[in-house]
Formats: sequence, C-alpha cells, structure tokens
Amino acid sequence: MKRIIGLFIILLCLCSAKAQQTEVRYLSGTGPDNTVKWDFWCSSGMNSQKWSKIEVPSCWEQQGFGGYTYGRYYIYKERENEKQYDAYREHDFCDEYGIYHHRFDVPDSWKGKQISIVFEGVMTDAEVKINDVIVGPTHQGAFYRFSYDITDKLKFGKKNSMEVTVRKQSADKSVNAAERRADWWLFGGIYRPVYLTAKPRTQIDHIAVDARADGTLRTDVYLKNISKGQQMELSLISCDSQLPIGRQVCGLSTEERQTLTTHWNNIRTWDPEHPNLYQLTMRLLSTTGDVVHEITERIGFRTIEFRPEDGIYLNGTRLLVKGTNRHCFDSETGRTISRKLSLKDALLIKQMNMNAVRSHYPPDSHFLEVCDSIGLLYLNELCGWQNSYSTEIAEKLLPEMMFRDINHPCIFIWANGNEGGWNAAIDNRFADYDPQKRHVIHPWADFNGLDTRHYPNSTDNMYRLERGHKVFMMTEFLHGLYDRGQGAGLKGLWSKFKANPLFAGGFLWAYVDEAIRRTDTGQMDTYGPNAPDGIVGANREKEGSFYTVREVWSPIQINPLKITSSFKGDFYIANDYLFSNLNECRMKWKVMRLPIPQVSDSPICLAEGSVLLPAIQPGEKGTAHFDLPEKFFNGDVLELEAYNAMGDTVCNWAFPIKNNRKYFAEYRHLQPATTTAARYQTTSNRVTLMANGVAATFNKANGNLVEVKNGSKIIPLSDGPLPVGMKMLFSSANLKMQGDTAIYTVKYKGAADSIVWRMTPDGLLGMDALVLNYRADNKFDGAYFDRPVHNLGFSFSFPEKNVSGMRWLGKGPYRVWKNRIEGTNYGIWQKDYNNTVTGEYYHSLVYPEFKGYHAGLYWATLQSQTTPMTVYSETDGIFFRVFTPEEQRDRESRGISVKEYPAGDISFLFEIPAVNSQGTGGEASYIKINKGDEGFRMKLWFDFHYL
Repeated sequence: MKRIIGLFIILLCLCSAKAQQTEVRYLSGTGPDNTVKWDFWCSSGMNSQKWSKIEVPSCWEQQGFGGYTYGRYYIYKERENEKQYDAYREHDFCDEYGIYHHRFDVPDSWKGKQISIVFEGVMTDAEVKINDVIVGPTHQGAFYRFSYDITDKLKFGKKNSMEVTVRKQSADKSVNAAERRADWWLFGGIYRPVYLTAKPRTQIDHIAVDARADGTLRTDVYLKNISKGQQMELSLISCDSQLPIGRQVCGLSTEERQTLTTHWNNIRTWDPEHPNLYQLTMRLLSTTGDVVHEITERIGFRTIEFRPEDGIYLNGTRLLVKGTNRHCFDSETGRTISRKLSLKDALLIKQMNMNAVRSHYPPDSHFLEVCDSIGLLYLNELCGWQNSYSTEIAEKLLPEMMFRDINHPCIFIWANGNEGGWNAAIDNRFADYDPQKRHVIHPWADFNGLDTRHYPNSTDNMYRLERGHKVFMMTEFLHGLYDRGQGAGLKGLWSKFKANPLFAGGFLWAYVDEAIRRTDTGQMDTYGPNAPDGIVGANREKEGSFYTVREVWSPIQINPLKITSSFKGDFYIANDYLFSNLNECRMKWKVMRLPIPQVSDSPICLAEGSVLLPAIQPGEKGTAHFDLPEKFFNGDVLELEAYNAMGDTVCNWAFPIKNNRKYFAEYRHLQPATTTAARYQTTSNRVTLMANGVAATFNKANGNLVEVKNGSKIIPLSDGPLPVGMKMLFSSANLKMQGDTAIYTVKYKGAADSIVWRMTPDGLLGMDALVLNYRADNKFDGAYFDRPVHNLGFSFSFPEKNVSGMRWLGKGPYRVWKNRIEGTNYGIWQKDYNNTVTGEYYHSLVYPEFKGYHAGLYWATLQSQTTPMTVYSETDGIFFRVFTPEEQRDRESRGISVKEYPAGDISFLFEIPAVNSQGTGGEASYIKINKGDEGFRMKLWFDFHYL
C-alpha cells in the first residue's frame, strides 16, 4: 500500500509540474518529414480554383499549387535592358494567394489558461480567423515567428475551425522590396510549423539572458499578471553531464519587465570548439512558494565584445571567423526544412573547418539549436536584400526575431539588412531587446566600426587593411557560382588578410546550390546562373572547393613537407585553433605502397601508428614526431590524418616518399624482361617505331605522332605533341638504335629544344621533351612562349567517345585549378566517365567531375573496353588535363570567364590556369629564361597493353 501511495504522489507531482509548464499542441506537422493535411484553395497557377488537401508545413509550389517565381525576375522586369534574361520568360509572374482551412480540438483542461496560436513562418501576408473571427492584424513578413492570443475565440472541449489566408506577395511594398525583390526563389505558404500554446494567466512570457564567461547571469524577465511578493527560482543543469549546478531564488516586483542578476560557480564557457551548454529552468513562485509557471531555456556562458579598431572577442579571445552564407533550402521542399537537414548542414559546414554561418534572414529555430550544440557562430540578420523594410514594419519584425533567437549562444552579431537593405532608423533598437548588446552591422558597408566589404579587390585590400584602421570582416567573399570561387584563390587571399591584426574573417558565398525540383516540369531549376552558388550541390553533393576550404581552414596546419632521405619523422605543425591546445587532438600516420596497374590493383598499407603532437597553444608552432618504421622508405606515400577532441576528422594530407623518377624506376624493374629488340622502319613521309606488337608512327614533316597500333587495333593517341603556351617549329630529326631500343629524335626551334621518342623492347613508348632551355640561337618569332603563361606543355588527340573511366596515381580525386589545388591528396583514384557541368541541373550531376586538370601525375589509365592506355610520368609535378569540360550555358550573363583550354583532348602540362572568380583573379605565371638555364624536362611513358 505504501508503494502505491508513493507512486500516486509521484504521479500527482509530475502532473502538477506539467500543468505549470507551457503546453504545446501542434496543429501542423513539425517539418517536411512530419506533416498534417489541411484543406487548401489556391487562387491561380497549378491546381487552382478548387478545394483540395495540402501538407502543412510546406511551400505550396512544392505541393503542386500556384506558380514559380525567382526574385530577380521582378528586378529584371523593371529594367530596360532585359535581353539576356529572355530565356527565363517562361517563369510565371505569380501573385497568387491561398486559403487554408483546418479543424482542431482544445481540451477542457485548458480552460482558465492563456491560449495562443503560433506560426513559425508564413510567406508572406497571413490573415488568421478562428471560428470565423479575425484574431488580429494581418502579419506581414515571411521569416519570423508570430502569434495571436486566441483565448476568447475558442470553444473548449469542442471542434474549432481555423482559416488562414496567405498572400505570396505582400500588400506592403517595403516587405516585397526587402524579401521578394531578391536573389532567391520566392515561395508561398505556411512553410514552418503551427501550434497552440497554453500558459497560466500569471506567467513568464519570455526571457532574454546575458550569460557571461565569468558565470554572471543577467536575465531580463518578461512577466504577465504578476503579484506583489512573488519570487523567481532559477536552477541550472549541465546539458553534458546532467549534473545540477545550483539553485537560486530572486525576489520580484510587480513590473512586467524585470532584470535578475545571479552568479554561478564552476561554469564551463561556450565557444565553437567547446560548445558547453546548460539548461536554465525558471520557476515563477506564488507568495506561498508554489510553482505558478516554469520555462526552460538552453544557454551558454560566454562574453561577446566588439572592440573598435581592434577586433571581435569571444571570452577574451579575438575571433577569426571562417564562415559560409547558408540559405534554408531543400531541392524537394523549398524553404521547409527538417531538423535532420539542419543537423546535416551544420555537420557539413563543420567538416569544412568553418566556425560560423550567416544568412539573409532568421533561419529555422532548429538550425540555431544545432549551431549551439556543435559549435557554430551565427550572424543573425533582419531581412533586407538591397532594400529595407519600412520603419513601421521593421519595428514589428525586429522584436519577433529578437525574442525568438535572443538566448542562442551561437549568435554573436546582429545584422540590419544586406547590401543597402538597411533601415538605419532601427539600428539602436536592437539593444532595447538584447541584454548582451551584441554588435549591429550593415553587411557590405563600413558601418559602426566594422567594415564588412563584399568581394574586395586588390585596391580595396590595400586601402581597407594596409592603410585602414577599421576591423575588417567580409560578410560575403569569393563567390562560388558554378565551380568558381570559394576554394579557388582562398589560400593566397586568406594568408594575406590573416597577417593583419584587424582582420576578423569572412563568409564565403554560398553554402548550397538553390536548384528546386519543379512540380510543374519535374526538372531541377536554378533560374539560369542565379542560384547555383553553392560549395555543395542542391542535394548536398560535395564540390571540389569543399575539400580545398577544409584544408586551407584546417585548425591544424602542416608546414610544407618534402620527404627526403634525411627524413626522421619530424615535421613542423601550427595550431590554428582559437581556443584549443593541440594536446586535445590526435593524429595518425600510414605508410602506403601505391603500385602501378600491372603489379597490383590496390593500395597496400605497410605500417601505421600515432603521431606525437606538441602541446602548443593557439597561434603557436611546434614539431610533431613519429618513429619511422623499418619499411618506411619502401613506401610510396605518407598519409597523415588529424582528429579533434570529439574524434572527428579535421583534415588529412598525403606526401610522396618517392619522387616520380625513383617511383617509376622501381616499378619498371618489376616488369618481365623481353628478349626481342625494338626496331624502326621508314617510308617517304613516315617513321614507325615497333616492339612487342606496338607500332607508333610519326610524320617526317613535323615530327608529330600520327598513329599508334597494338596489333591490328588502333589506339587513338595522335596529333601531337602540340605545343601549349609556347612556340616550336620543326627543325630536323634522326633515327637510331641504342642497344635494343629504337630512338627517334626531333629537334625544334623555339621554346622546345628537342623531343626524344623511345620504343623499348616491351613496347613502352617514351617521350623525353626538353623545353625552355637557354640557347643563343633558340628564337622563334621573337618569343619562346606566351606571356603571361596560363598553360604550358603539350597536347594530343585522344577522343573521349571510347573512354569509360580513369584510374590514376596523383592528387585527387577532384580536378584542380592553379589556385585550387589544396584539398587533393596523393593516392590511387578511380573516376567513371561523366560529363558533369558543375551547377547545371538540366542533366545528372556526378562528382567528382571527370574532365579537367589533375595534379601531381605519377600514372593514369584511360579506361576503355577496346582502346585503353596508361601513361607514366618520370617528371615531378605534371598536370594531366583530361578532355575539355563543357562550360555552363549562362556563364557570360554573370561575368564568369574561363581561360581557354589547350587544343586537343589530353594534355601534359607544367603550368595550368587559375580560375577567375569574384574577389580573386586568374593568376598567371611569368617565366624568364636566363643564360645557362638547363630548361625543363618532361619525361612520359605510354603503355598500350594494359586492360
């Protein structure tokens, strides 16, 4: 009986506690993966003028209603010169509205409570009726939580009806200007959840905290119907350990807004590398000590400061922001985002070693919750894309944003609009709601002591950093349209900026391609060149720059490492963390054997172990060490992989143990010997080198390769070597035998001195080219090579129609540009043939892209069912260009330029071009030949036997 009575008392206490908490009842689902069907009617476009069902929450276009509009359409429509956008006229100029009906229950137990209906986000104007009565003013503004007190409109214990009329375009011109004349897809509908809340009439409405690094907690408490003599109990629990930190009780006055100050001991601070969180429970007590109402918030203790002409400081440490701009976007559901996708996005952003995120409007609450949990700073922005809200509208929307988001420790700065969308009249209003008084910026502008210039050029850099005195933080830079920007040029730009103590970092544009799968056509649509700006694709495919950013922004940096015979296992390492000692991390090493195709098809691990990392503080450098295994120099590549304190991979690197010449020589000796010597034959206009069934024929008039046969089968390598980025004119040629090898030597005038072709007895065709060596008589048309040099080397024809894939040893798996080589690693890689055009969604996308430049070639096999070919390089650092990527259809409309690819199909190059992107140019090389220079040798071997 005692046990039964005890259980009853516990149950009674639990029920009583629940009764004092805010109760929530969802009328919609919680996201795109959990929806509720409501009745729906749409005014125009798809499935209009009839009642049907719609999933809530959702963007109604993605449910097959209304029509599609991209924000820039409105902008272009107002401009005189619209010719370049004629291709997009098929997009509807949509201004539809929708009507939602839904019936719901309200329990009798809610009588006597204050009931609100809460909308997390509606696009764009929302008029709400409960039981045929309008509950309040039409809400205008798409990205904000809003609510109405509907207590007196409800029927308790009975069915209630709700009607919501949603207009895609706002009746307020400033709302349209700020939110919908913008560079993004425009959607309509109730796209975030809808729910009821029930609170006691005497209640804690909401709180705003300033939880500082020293344990001081200043809390602004907003109360309703408070009485004299009531108190507030505050308790704190660690979210990590679930251990209670303490409990404190504060007296209250009868004012609706009060500030409570408490202090808590033994607090662990929040930062992006140590996101320590606490559960703060606030209980409003009656005069007799009973709990009247309680709320719980998750908070982090940290101190944010902006120090003019100095920097942005977190817990006394100057921040260096490594961020991205992220839209709330899903290719199938539009702006309706699941918690699962928020977590996926945040983890992908952390994988790139970023520590911050920004967007043009407040994101879903669950994304901010994830940022709190895993440690991502967030720059939260009142919407205003190049145009601002009116002061009347902004004064309504600002507190909606602030009251929802104020307590997230991840938020370190507020932004008032973007690129001219600033309403200066409300700049000072942010501080009215924020007890932390976080800094307010105007993105793109030099404002309030913080210069946030977008896409700065070299002139800006000189003025703003080298001669300026403002803190500099780019809220957008290195525009990532298609396969440009972001990773490309980041290393050089970041190195230059980082050297200045006033540099506070920046945010790359942008995180995700906004390609929407249209329900009217079934096609993925980016509105031409407007939306594919992401470093990940619309379905979160990782593009090449993803890995470049990951390496450049790695908090663990390895100094350039060249493994020589003197290497003893020591290498220099730098700690680029802001808050972590390197002894919190760990690193592993592997020695890998990477054989040529004929020897083995797979890498072999010879040895592995752990690296001893130095215990160095942020900003310091030290020496890491591992003991070399006995078989170390038998390996081909040293792999290193670093892990953070949570066990997540930070970055990995690979360094050659053998150079190309030594690698090739070692594996060459493993091939079976051939006793039959090579030979040659000539005709009036052809020279042919032959051995082991292979015949390579050259044109006597110019020395070029004409045809290769393996038996009766023609290998389509021909029409080369064509000079790339230099000039060469055939001069003379000679044939000879050198032992059992047939040799054809071609001499040139110009940049190339000579090319020596060798046919070995086993049928390997060697090409040994000497270029850019100094000779007094080596002049052709006044120049050796193009100046500046973007491409330099040789090309051949090798039609891609029979190629099924490529397997290679070199830096991979992604293609590179001269200013985007970081993020690729030495290894054996495999790519099946694809014709992916990055960011173009009119056909399937496969990553990594097949075509383009590939770095650090050791060997590569162009795979084919009929005519495979393997090429080996004895020369270090050769770039292998594989075919010419198809360019984006709309690149010219956005000023995207790409240096011309070399002639032919495949190329072997000393130099390749940089890609041009906003904020960084396409760097070129300037080569000068001095007297006595021996020039450059390119030594390649072609094998036509491998299948």
